Amino acid sequence: MFLVLFVPLTYAQKSGDLGVMGGVTYYVGDLNPSLPFRMSKPAYGILYRQNFNSRISLRAHGFRGTVAGSDAVSNANPERNLNFESTLTEAGLQLEINFFEYYIGSKMHSISPYLFGGAAVFFFEPFGNVQGTKVGLQPLTTEGQAKPYNLYAFSMPFGLGVKYSMSKLIGIGAEWGMRKTSTDYLDDVSQTYYLDLAGANPASASIKQLASDPLLTHNNGMQRGNSRDTDWYSFAGVSVTVKIRMLNKERCLDHQREGY
Repeated sequence: MFLVLFVPLTYAQKSGDLGVMGGVTYYVGDLNPSLPFRMSKPAYGILYRQNFNSRISLRAHGFRGTVAGSDAVSNANPERNLNFESTLTEAGLQLEINFFEYYIGSKMHSISPYLFGGAAVFFFEPFGNVQGTKVGLQPLTTEGQAKPYNLYAFSMPFGLGVKYSMSKLIGIGAEWGMRKTSTDYLDDVSQTYYLDLAGANPASASIKQLASDPLLTHNNGMQRGNSRDTDWYSFAGVSVTVKIRMLNKERCLDHQREGY
């Protein structure tokens, strides 16, 4: 569907918007199974939007934020007692469909809700707090992986938002979007414990053992995470954009009729 819409529209380019965005990111996964905005962290980025017509736009964006989770905060599994924090960098494309005929500078529809969906690639690197020390979790292979998992993955952004034309050149927007990812290791938790640590002496336990099982109460093969579902993350925020070009004669005539 995306290709069917995109290819014809490349021959009907109208205008573009360039801007910045800021907001928060949060994560949903084994350490936060359901609650939105828990342990939210600041995020910021840039975007370019190509408006093919007043209804359909294609947006390229990049943003950087942080996601975090903790059993102690979510109470998802207190006996597991794991935690993580990861800086996340995303680059993506998304198709936006406006409910109303909208563009920056329009006096007919200065505001419009919109839906969006697309694809993105993101980079992450989870760290954990192990007895007060910040430790990189991926190199430790905390579930006994044959090799460390990749620190990049793909995601599918989708969500909704609203756009508002403040003036002839400036627009603002607000959106909330979820990202379904292709990895279950955004939080470094997916499958089972790989060591028999129940009853081990904390004083002699290694960083790797403590990162895998902080309370040293589990044995090899016991459930550590839910591998049936991959992790999710979200961006919610606002944007400020500036119209940077006008390429279509018909649109210019529309602006003249509206007093642009």
